[in-house]
Amino acid sequence: MTDSPRRIQLRRTRGWRKPPRTIVVARPTRWGNPFPVIDGDRAGAVENYRAWLATSGPDPTELRGFNLACWCPLDQPCHVDVLLELANPKGDRPA
Repeated sequence: MTDSPRRIQLRRTRGWRKPPRTIVVARPTRWGNPFPVIDGDRAGAVENYRAWLATSGPDPTELRGFNLACWCPLDQPCHVDVLLELANPKGDRPA
């Protein structure tokens, strides 16, 4: 049995390496959140991203089974949470 895909925080620390099976989805990649955080409202930017993905964004199923990496702190809302949820629906098991 494999572990569920998870969110990874990118770092610039000397010696840090991106874990295996991890895709960077930060700006300026095509997966990056085009909506800015305004007045500290991360949740609003994430919800705007969710709505954008539903109408015109890229298909998150391409990310199924991979860890996803961004610069956002792990204890705050991030668009990666949306991508993980849509790419790996409950009940799906990564291959």
